[in-house]
Amino acid sequence: MIEKTYQPADIEARIAQAWDTAQAFEAGRPERRGADPYCIVIPPPNVTGSLHMGHALNNTLQDVLCRFERMRGKDVLWQPGTDHAGIATQMVVERQMMERQEPTRRDIGRTKFLEKVWAWKAESGGTIVNQLKRLGASCDWSRERFTMDEGLSKAVLKVFVELYREGLIYKDKRLVNWDPKLLTAISDLEVVQVETKGSLWHLRYPLEGKTFNAEDPTTYIIVATTRPETMLGDSAVAVHPDDERYKALVGKNVVLPLVGRRIPIIADEYSDPEKGSGAVKITPAHDFNDFEVGKRHNLAQINIFSVEAKLALKDNAEFIAAVAPSADLDATLALHGVDRFAARKAIVTRLEEAGLVEKIEPHGLAVPHGDRSNVVIEPFLTDQWYVNAAEMAKPAIAAVRAGKTNFVPKNWETTYFNWMENIQPWCISRQLWWGHQIPAWYGPVMMADPQHQRHVTPIRFVAVSEEEAIALATEEFRKNFGQSITVEIAADIGEATKAINDVIAKKSSVIKIWRDEDVLDTWFSSGLWPYSTLGWPDKTPELARFYPTSVLVTGFDIIFFWVARMMMMGLHFMPDVPFGDVYIHRLVRDASGAKMSKSKGNVVDPLGVIDEFGADALRFTLMRNVQPGHDIRLGPQDVENNRNFATKLWNAARFVEFNGAARVEGFDPKSAKESLNRWIAHETAKAAAEITRSIEEYKFSEAAGAAYRFVWNVYCDWYVELSKPLLTGPDGAAKDETRAMAAWALDEILKLLHPFMPFITEELWRVTAEQGPKEVPKRTSLLALGEWPSLDGLADDAAEAEIGWVIDLITAIRSIKSEMNVSVNIPVVLAGASAETQARAQRWAEFIKRLARVSEISSAASAPQGSVQLVVRGEVAALPLVGVIDLDAERARLAKEMQKAEADIKRVDAKLGNEKFVANAPEEVVDEEKAKRDEANGRKVKIAAALEALKGA
Repeated sequence: MIEKTYQPADIEARIAQAWDTAQAFEAGRPERRGADPYCIVIPPPNVTGSLHMGHALNNTLQDVLCRFERMRGKDVLWQPGTDHAGIATQMVVERQMMERQEPTRRDIGRTKFLEKVWAWKAESGGTIVNQLKRLGASCDWSRERFTMDEGLSKAVLKVFVELYREGLIYKDKRLVNWDPKLLTAISDLEVVQVETKGSLWHLRYPLEGKTFNAEDPTTYIIVATTRPETMLGDSAVAVHPDDERYKALVGKNVVLPLVGRRIPIIADEYSDPEKGSGAVKITPAHDFNDFEVGKRHNLAQINIFSVEAKLALKDNAEFIAAVAPSADLDATLALHGVDRFAARKAIVTRLEEAGLVEKIEPHGLAVPHGDRSNVVIEPFLTDQWYVNAAEMAKPAIAAVRAGKTNFVPKNWETTYFNWMENIQPWCISRQLWWGHQIPAWYGPVMMADPQHQRHVTPIRFVAVSEEEAIALATEEFRKNFGQSITVEIAADIGEATKAINDVIAKKSSVIKIWRDEDVLDTWFSSGLWPYSTLGWPDKTPELARFYPTSVLVTGFDIIFFWVARMMMMGLHFMPDVPFGDVYIHRLVRDASGAKMSKSKGNVVDPLGVIDEFGADALRFTLMRNVQPGHDIRLGPQDVENNRNFATKLWNAARFVEFNGAARVEGFDPKSAKESLNRWIAHETAKAAAEITRSIEEYKFSEAAGAAYRFVWNVYCDWYVELSKPLLTGPDGAAKDETRAMAAWALDEILKLLHPFMPFITEELWRVTAEQGPKEVPKRTSLLALGEWPSLDGLADDAAEAEIGWVIDLITAIRSIKSEMNVSVNIPVVLAGASAETQARAQRWAEFIKRLARVSEISSAASAPQGSVQLVVRGEVAALPLVGVIDLDAERARLAKEMQKAEADIKRVDAKLGNEKFVANAPEEVVDEEKAKRDEANGRKVKIAAALEALKGA
């Protein structure tokens, strides 16, 4: 028997256990070995993570697809796993060590620190996996992978070594996003732009050969900067080649203040004549745009900062080069070791004292911060490992152009092409300990410099293992030192240097090599995810069966960071695209449309929502609201409404059970005789077709909306209501048929809703098999493994015309009475109705009178005087309202309401028609205005219908 009330907390854990016990989600089930494969790889959440609303949306979308295709008979693999999350995990463990007052990682060394990280992972790393299970994620949990497990690490090593040997991985000195707190390079995705109130300093740079005079503009050129401290590393001043003001100065030099270095004035289109003075300082080592200008003009790259973002000037050959000693330079060198922001103040003060500051203006700007360290990120020139992304992007671009991979929505392909066609070298090294350590070893080679002084220059050995690196190094060193040389691994460069000196001094025949300390960017290993999780580089059955995967579901913000890299890696190593479709979704925002953030205090915790309303309510809310190209607004009322929907379904099942409606062995809905039952079979088939088509086309909100309308409006509101007389009437064929049809339709509803609301549907699937007489057929499987509805041959236009007319008539009468504030029962006159319509009205008269609250139904050749006329499926139903309402006053009221609705629409249209408003207003504000227009337009349509109905009155 079905419990009286629906309590998600009572059923969700039990249902999840039932799925687990039955191994319902495992790929390769015996009965499906001949079925078509269907595969999705989960975007691996960080092992440090907890479920947030973005995870809830992303994984619900994937789960809908997997449950749908599983019910359609496919062999589904939803591949789960987690990402090792280099920076995040290392920070968690270091913070834990600090809180416990334990020695730092530097104190205990790399090996012992990594042991601590693995211990943390074993203890706490499964949190988000358990949270995904609470959401109902139907992954094949038996195949869970981790980006640093043995198999995936093997894949990473193979990819790195092969790309290196092909010349597609190399080491280079370039600008990176440098975190001076974490002391590592970070990706663009880990950089947050923070709007800051800053200043714009207009500085006077003296022209070489002229005596500087602040009162004489011909003796200097003005540059504007938001970072005056970086001027110590300037290599040039740039002006636009078409800027007439500076054409005569191009090719001449300025004297860099506080340093004395001569730097050229160059012509480059990067400089904007409309901004500031039109002249800009160029600091190639500390600005990404300046770095590119510097490459075009072969400018010096002068790095003036240490890794902690302090001035590093002493012993800085690049900084001091070509500068004669002076008092100015000595004062500048005194700033060595000073933090960049303290240095800024000191430098500005000295410039002001020298009369070199033209003016200082307040200036708002976006300042890059590390998303974890919260410190200002420094563009920093350093040696790092890179992938030649431009070369690897070519096949990935071609594959999308050829339609081998399709983006949904299609417009995201433009973003993809824009990024890929302008791609920069991909920095893949990180200065961390937790991660895939770069498989490169270095050996010392004694070289002679021009002064004949011997020094150590490293030679590099890239290999998949220590053994292979030793073999490569042995072969190399025996060329110079003889066959007696052996190679071992050193702890560091110091130990290796001592060993080579001993070899040269003939004290030893052992040369030692040391390993690169850096680890790979997390995105490098996750870029291999679609095939490394399936066993590559081994030729596994899973790889042959499930690659390429079917679809990738991911957020728009990682198209470049993850999607593009999976495309590049997959095409290079498989070689085939990693997925056929890429479905891109947007963000989940709060109820007002604001982006969720801890600082705003508006973060909605999905686990809290699940605790209060149940996982099904949250899932269905997200699916009803996910629109291509639009963010989702989520508030508690939205989830509560869908919890009410779940309750409505529960109560409908209880109604079916209470009225003795139970599944009948071999029942065929095509055999139904009653028009009401033929109609619900017709509507069920229609809904199934719409839901199926919408899921196939990734139109999740349309699928969920169709399911909602069918269950709430069609089945619960109309079929249940109209079937009551048959279910509570005398026994007989009509009653038996209605009981069987009610149970059959409920079964189909459970199937159609299951991808969206798996817990409640699985529970009702179970209990409805236990209700009723003993002859009720038992379920042959869990609903999760059941068959998706295939309902051909149930279309019934005659039944739809009959019941549809009844529903439309009742709805129209209710609507007009509501619009005109008519609360009393009134008669309905069918004016000039056909014999068929009059017969329908007679058959359903009691329902129409009760549900539309009308006093009687009659027929006449024409509509009575003073009646409102409704057109229902081409025929007129008149409502005599003389004496019930003041018709003239009602027309005036409706006309006034129409004016108000049109004014609201006009006001919104004026805003949306303003290009500046649409371009500059936050997306949530624009969406709110669109929602206002939709609401006003809905009012206008209803008012217009009411005015139309009054025309004949």
